[in-house]
Amino acid sequence: MPSAINDAVLTQILSKLESLQASQQALQAKLDSLANPVSPQFRPTSSTGLPSPPKAGLNSLPPEVANATPPLAATPAPDNKAAEGKIISDREREKLLYPSRVMLTTYPDQHGMKPHPLNWGASDPTVRGPVIPSRLPSSFKYRNAIGAHSGSYSIYRALAIAMGTLVPTHKPDYSRTEPPVAIPPQPAWYDPSKIVSFDPWGHLTPQVFRAEMDAGLDVRPSIAVTKAHIKLSEIDEASRRGDIPIDGKIVLKSVPLVNPDGSENPADPGVEINVSKAAVEPVWYLPGVAERFGISEGLLRRALFEDTGGMYPELITRPDIKVFLPPIGNLTVYIFGPVAYMYDETKELTLRVHDECNGSDVFGSDICTCKPYLTFAIEECIRCAQRGGVGVVVYFRKEGRALGEVTKYLVYNLRKRGGDSADKYFRATELIAGVKDMRFQALMPDVLHWLGIRKIDNMVSMSDMKYNAIVQSGIPIVHRYDIPDHLIPVDSRVEIDAKIAAGYFSSGKTVTEADLVKTVGRTWEETEH
Repeated sequence: MPSAINDAVLTQILSKLESLQASQQALQAKLDSLANPVSPQFRPTSSTGLPSPPKAGLNSLPPEVANATPPLAATPAPDNKAAEGKIISDREREKLLYPSRVMLTTYPDQHGMKPHPLNWGASDPTVRGPVIPSRLPSSFKYRNAIGAHSGSYSIYRALAIAMGTLVPTHKPDYSRTEPPVAIPPQPAWYDPSKIVSFDPWGHLTPQVFRAEMDAGLDVRPSIAVTKAHIKLSEIDEASRRGDIPIDGKIVLKSVPLVNPDGSENPADPGVEINVSKAAVEPVWYLPGVAERFGISEGLLRRALFEDTGGMYPELITRPDIKVFLPPIGNLTVYIFGPVAYMYDETKELTLRVHDECNGSDVFGSDICTCKPYLTFAIEECIRCAQRGGVGVVVYFRKEGRALGEVTKYLVYNLRKRGGDSADKYFRATELIAGVKDMRFQALMPDVLHWLGIRKIDNMVSMSDMKYNAIVQSGIPIVHRYDIPDHLIPVDSRVEIDAKIAAGYFSSGKTVTEADLVKTVGRTWEETEH
């Protein structure tokens, strides 16, 4: 019965959207004919009423795809004004960029629509197929994904196109951008239930989908893998104390410091950490995401459409498209030690899954333990690598428990004005946000499966949500431990005690509800601890 109701609701919404699109197109046509008649070079020539795109470079595509008629000109043809270097109006530039009427949405049975096959979880990338969300002429009717690449940064790309600083048809040159370290296919890549929040082939796109790219389809990587040296003052101090030895492989001595006059500074320059790292953009396989959260795909699509201001109508009108690129932050993986050790169960592995906290991680705010936890975990990962194992830190862009930094700061104000005690810690967040946490760790283990991790020896975390999500996904955790008590900033004791009392993991201290009122944070007026 619920399924029938969902189908009925979706059908009703689809009907209304079709009516709205027809009305909008009719109105736009009248405005165009009155204010900006279409020039002959952009006059519609196809049966759909849209300008026919150029055919160059599409010879290897099926005729129905090569003849597709998207709502965007392949290369905006400059008119005489532009050619002469004269300033053209925004309306004229808009017509050059987007010569046809606005297409609010598309439909499965729309003329010419033929999504490229996409078989999530297929072991052969040629069978799996590339992810194609592009609205460019070469790809528009071949699209098999909703949204846009680059996550939240897709908005800046649109702005760059509007300002004229980026040509929308720019074709990236991916030569010599391949990963310097191998993250090869793992069994989990072929299980459509194990990885549903990003494309496991995303870092190999230019290699495994070369044929589609050469045919003119706009196929882009959604993962990039590279190598780097990272330098942290906390690790410098740990090295000076003798806690982190310099081994010449994982931990390297930094180059000498230089004075303003160019002479060498005799002070200790500290150390650098040799790491491999990967940036991963979100690519959601909607059936799998819905299943992971225990809701229907129809409800997921409706919520994503309604509660983003109706940003993506195709979530409703294209039930045949199962992949969505949400405009949210990405994740980054930092690997300490040999990458191949991650999928070698004989090697020791230390893990920290960290959710972004700009105030603490970057600027050192002491109201929470985020930065101390992160730097302690990095030290533990280094030690594990130096023992012959591998360390992994996964950094998610989920600022303020995915509630956002504005909400977080509002909660800080409430806490400091209302008596910042541990017994009110979670309640303060709920009063502002309506919920105490929106990170929902159900999708988090995907990245561990992508890396080939099958066993975690040491997990640096007190979060039961993270622990349970990982274990329930099929990865055992041998040992878990929290941040040492001496590393906890005084003002963040409120957070730690509230979490321990709420059931978070703790290897030592026990906190009761009665104890919480005794743990009080610093007021704004205090300048000394």
